[in-house]
Amino acid sequence: MTFDFLHFPYPSRRMPVFSRKGMVATSQPLAAQAGIEILKKGGNAIDAAIATAAALTVVEPTSNGLGSDCFALVWTKGKLYGLNGSGPAPKSISIDKVKERGHEKMPAHGWIPVTVPGAPSAWAELSKRFGKLPLKELLKPAIEYAEEGYPLTPILGKNWAICYEEYKEKLKGEEFIPWFETFAPKGRAPKIGEMWSSPDHARTLRSIAETGGESYYRGEIAEKIAAFSKKHGGFLTEEDLAGYKAEWVDPIKMSYRGYDIWEIPPNGQGLVVLLALNIAKGFEFPAKDTVETYHKQIEAMKLAYTDGKAYITDPKEMEASVEELLSERYGERRRGEIGEEAIMPEPYDLSESGTVYLAAADEEGNMVSFIQSNYMDFGSGIVVPETGIALQNRGHDFSLDPSHPNALKPGKKTYHTIIPGFLTKGNEPVGPFGVMGGYMQPQGQFQVMMNTIDFCLNPQAALDAPRWQWIGGKKILVEPHFPISVAQALARKGHEVEYALDTGTFGRGQIIWRNPETGVLVGGTEPRTDGSIAAI
Repeated sequence: MTFDFLHFPYPSRRMPVFSRKGMVATSQPLAAQAGIEILKKGGNAIDAAIATAAALTVVEPTSNGLGSDCFALVWTKGKLYGLNGSGPAPKSISIDKVKERGHEKMPAHGWIPVTVPGAPSAWAELSKRFGKLPLKELLKPAIEYAEEGYPLTPILGKNWAICYEEYKEKLKGEEFIPWFETFAPKGRAPKIGEMWSSPDHARTLRSIAETGGESYYRGEIAEKIAAFSKKHGGFLTEEDLAGYKAEWVDPIKMSYRGYDIWEIPPNGQGLVVLLALNIAKGFEFPAKDTVETYHKQIEAMKLAYTDGKAYITDPKEMEASVEELLSERYGERRRGEIGEEAIMPEPYDLSESGTVYLAAADEEGNMVSFIQSNYMDFGSGIVVPETGIALQNRGHDFSLDPSHPNALKPGKKTYHTIIPGFLTKGNEPVGPFGVMGGYMQPQGQFQVMMNTIDFCLNPQAALDAPRWQWIGGKKILVEPHFPISVAQALARKGHEVEYALDTGTFGRGQIIWRNPETGVLVGGTEPRTDGSIAAI
């Protein structure tokens, strides 16, 4: 197979990047450089991904941190491996206990929505199983950024300022003081181009590196997390942390026009991408920017999301199997519901998120698709004193309705929005891809995959192309550069089309493809963020 995806139909802000020996694509230039630095020292793509992920906790704290969850797809030695780095709810939490505190739904901030963080364990697992360099070496760049500081990039600075203003209004309790001390040390958000550092963050990274993550789950750091939780009425305990380990899983796939698209299985929402592709593969899409193409895409995604929200949860409690949901019969039945007019499914409410994604590849053929998130920007608003650990708020997605498929239970993993993707053809890897951004992620991946496979766009063009976003019901948001004639035609089909003022909610993606005949890599990075590709 040669590169089939090299069309250049859109005037792009950037052209795709080509290299032979290695590539890292992510949303922050300093993090991409951290990964390339590791490749130059003799590390492989897995090492580079870990180094980049650790650096991202420092240089993009608006989206992820040391209290994050993560997922990874790793291609090495002719096989694809999956790693689930999401953690369960604390063992002492329950629906009744949350309601006793006056909540009718799971809150977004504070200790209640905090589940066991999985990222440090996942880094250690990846390093032990597939890495070449010691974890101490991999975390050095992140430690240096945290100790010495770095200047804020434009999108990072913008998001940081927005979050600070929101948190200043919402986070009033004593438990939130460390967040402001860490991320607003001058009584405000740091400005674009201004230096920011976090010595506490550096110390925690160094401890993780020296102990292989043990101190985080069964040592000094775990004690600090649990003590702060207990002080402020949190449910997370030392026992919860000590019992956790990132889990190796078998990836799931959908065959689509000669390619296989791979995702992490539930509790991740990657199944939604595959459900949509299973519906779409029964249609013909002769041209990209037509009303029929967009209409069928939107309707397929609406049905896929309806099903995803109805079934995806902790895999031990799912009422329908992945095999059943991805069957030909099921896809055909759902496809038959798509007509000439917009339909009205009944999904659950969709919300926002904060996530980072990276793709890495080396000259040996190893490739990694990695995603890491605190959820909803900085996450819970909880920063553990003296650690720099900003904890995620993944438990916010649990329902307090006992009959709901994603009902809160002790030790249960919640529906998870973050999803890495991987593309293969036959027995050969094409490469990693991902689109971060909460409930936009399956929608972004679906559009990027169709841009790539159906319309043969190169990685940069596939990311640059205008996107749509289903909000719920018949409401569709489109980007400012979305074709107005198509938007008007969609409205005539019953879609409630609205132009967004900016591109901030339409996802942020990265792609790396590999030519198996030559080993040449080609990458695209997201114009909707401070995206960067580092290559050698």
